[in-house]
Formats: sequence, C-alpha cells, structure tokens
Amino acid sequence: MDSLNIAAALPEILLLLAACAVLLADATGLASRWRIDRLALVALLLPVGALLWQIGQPIQHAFSGMYVGDALGHVLKLAACACVAVTLVYARAYAADRGMDRGELYALALFALLGQMIMISAGSLLVVYLGLELMSLSLYAMAAMRRDHPLSAEAAIKYFVLGALASGFLLYGMSMLYGATGTLHLGLIARGIGDGVVPGSASGIVVVFGVVFVVAGLAFKFGAVPFHMWVPDVYQGTPTVATLLIAAGPKLATFAIAFRMLAEGMIGIAADWQQMLLVLSVLSMAVGNLVAIAQTNLKRMLAYSTIAQVGFVLLGMLSGVVGGDPSGAPDAWGASMFYLVTYVLTTLGTFGVIMLVARAGHEAEEIDDLKGLGRRAPGLAFVVLILMFSLAGIPPTVGFYAKLSVLQSVVDAGMLWLAVLAVMLSLIGAFYYLRIVKTVYFDDPLDPATIEPAGDARAVMAVNGALVLMLGIVPGPLMTLCLEAVRQAFGG
Repeated sequence: MDSLNIAAALPEILLLLAACAVLLADATGLASRWRIDRLALVALLLPVGALLWQIGQPIQHAFSGMYVGDALGHVLKLAACACVAVTLVYARAYAADRGMDRGELYALALFALLGQMIMISAGSLLVVYLGLELMSLSLYAMAAMRRDHPLSAEAAIKYFVLGALASGFLLYGMSMLYGATGTLHLGLIARGIGDGVVPGSASGIVVVFGVVFVVAGLAFKFGAVPFHMWVPDVYQGTPTVATLLIAAGPKLATFAIAFRMLAEGMIGIAADWQQMLLVLSVLSMAVGNLVAIAQTNLKRMLAYSTIAQVGFVLLGMLSGVVGGDPSGAPDAWGASMFYLVTYVLTTLGTFGVIMLVARAGHEAEEIDDLKGLGRRAPGLAFVVLILMFSLAGIPPTVGFYAKLSVLQSVVDAGMLWLAVLAVMLSLIGAFYYLRIVKTVYFDDPLDPATIEPAGDARAVMAVNGALVLMLGIVPGPLMTLCLEAVRQAFGG
C-alpha cells in the first residue's frame, strides 16, 4: 500500500479502526466510563473529517483501479455517515428501554456503514461484492438482535434467506460479465462492451444474461417489485433502530453500485437494462401505492411506501439514454440521486418519530398509536405533517421538487405517458400519507400522556423537519451538488 492508496481510502481505513476501537472498548469495559453510543458518534467524526478533506480533489483511482474516489462517492458517503449518526441519536432511549444498548449494536452499525462506503467507491466487481456482503451480514445480525421477540427472529430469517438469494443473483450476473469481457474492472467492462462484444454473438448473449441477473440483484437490494417480498416483513419485524439502518443508508449504497455498474460499466447496452428498469419502476409504483392503502401497521405502510418511492428513483435511472444517445444521462441520474438523498432524509424523520413515540414495553408501530399526537407533542406532530407532505409530493416540501425533477427527466426522454402514469399513482399514494396527518391532528389520543423526547433527539428531529421544508423552498444547492457529482463521475 503506497501513500496514494492510503490517502484515497483514508475514510474507510479510519472507520475500520474506529469500529474496532468501539468493539474493544465494549469488550474491555472502558465503555462503562464513556457511554458506548457517544463513543460511536465520536468515531463517526473520523471518516467524516477525511471525506471533508477529500472534497474538491480530482478523481482518484487507487488499488489498481479497484477503488474510485470522486465527488459522487464523497456526497453519498457523507449522507450515509449522517444516516448512521442521526439513527444513533434517535435510538438512544429506544435501545436502552429494550436492552439493546450494547456495544454490538454500535459496532454492527459502523461495520454496515463501512460496507456501504466500500460499495460506493467500488471500481471492480470484486470490491462491489465484498462491500455488499460486509454491509449485508452486519444488517442480518442487527435484524436478529431481539432474540426474545418471535417477529424479529422471523424477519431476520426472511431477510437472511432472501438477501442471500439476491447476492447469488448479483454474483451470478457478475460471473457472466467476467466470462464475456475477461475483466472485473468496471471501466474495462465498459470498453469491452463498447468494442469487443457483438450483439447476437455468444459473448453478447452472455452479457445480456449477465445484465438480467445484475438488475435482479439490484432490484432485491432496492426492494423493487417483484423482488420486494422481504421489505414489509423485515420493516415490521425488526427493532425500529435496525429498520432505520436497513431503510436509509443501504439505499444510497445500492444507488452507487447501480450507477457504477449500469451507467459507467454498461452504458453501451443501456437499451437492454432500461427496459427492465421500466418494468420494475411501474410495478413498484403501482403495487407500493395500492397495497399501502390497506395497511394498519405504520412500519408496514412505510415499507410499501418505500417500494413506491424506489419506483420513482428508477424513473430517473431509466430515462437518461434516448435512442442510444447518453448525453442526458448525467442530468437524469443526478435527478434520481437528488430524489434518493431527500427521500432518505425523510425516512430518517419518519422512523425517528416511531422511536421517539415508543416507550418501554410499548412499540408505537400501529397507525392508531399516532392518534392525538398533535395534542400530546405539538412539535413532533408538526414534523410528522411536514414528512408526510414530502412523501406525498406536496409543495413546498422537498418531496415535491424531487418528484418534479425526476418527472422532468422522464418527459425530456420522450416518455410523457410514463410521467402521467407516475403522477396518477402518486395521487393514489397521497391518500395514505394524508391519513396519517388526519390521525395525528383530528383523532382523540389513546394515551393522554405527553411525549418528552431527550433534548438531543428533539433538536435533531427539529433540524430534520426543517431541512425537509427548507430544501423544498431552496433546493438549488443540493440539486447542483448532486448534478455536479454525477457529471464528474461520468466525465472521469
């Protein structure tokens, strides 16, 4: 390892050392002097500092091209670090009330984040898979942390089995791409597809089959229909702190590997994977929005909401290449990235509310648990209103502008019918989001006790809600950041 490799991978190296330090502090008892959750938050400052130091530097290709350090990676890694930090703040009281406030929870969260960061900067199929498995194995263990809870055990088993199946799909597709092109490097795969793979030939057929399996594996990780069957059960059965860690950061990492593999590595055969993404997108928006209406469990409703939102993310990803011309791809993928980052921000708030409303011996997982929240905790209720409006795409929240930017890229690609269909399905989805607002403000509370979250959690929730509102009013800086990051990645 020379100095260039170390400098490029410094955030991951520091995060690995910090995660090991958290494990050792918990095992040796040093964490009893310093609360382990605070130690984990301090540990996150190390990779964040390294990422801030790297911002503005030219694209770095380290470890013989297997690692890519670019603006796209920096933005997504900072967002992933923020996801873990916010989750740990929200989960402090929740984890303590359920006996989960132990070192393994925080170590697993850091190792899952490490896997996500490796995925985001992967320049090789091998590194993609290594990062994916590190993230997935950490999340499997986290989903099963409540060993005395039957729903949690069932959800963990389903997550493990279906996640292993998804990894198998992805690995099989990677092996086909390697067999057809003779390389694991994504840049060389793109060159091989553009120069040496003839459509209809044996190698061309193998590449197409490889793309099918890769897209199927990515769809599993995104939770897109028809590969969505694990999402509702896992969201409902796992402890809410694990649910949030599964629902937020991994979506960013999956978007990154989708960009690296499809937009960078296989842009030459975009016509093949665009059709698959089109089917996945329409099915996800339709099934997610329609099935969510019938849900009474809040976490299960949010699971189907996630499926529908993933459909919108896929809309941007599929609309960049028109008639073989990839010139619109940076703007389309930038809009998709903006949508995903803002959706993750909203997801942090929604599951954070569930953790803050919950108390010892009671999970606030049913929609009825939010009845009368406007009287019990007016500030928290107002944040819920902002979050639901954003998920529904109602101005002036960021969800409206995010949907508008994705729909604009679809219209620019000449698929007006698809944009109209997406709007119609979003109108259906607005019903169950507005039902939450009605429950919060117009229904009588089941429990008249006031809700008083800890000061730090209350402050983070206020910032979370304010960002969802302010980014809808002034979306320009974040949108520009996403667009420039994607354009640099395409140019590099």
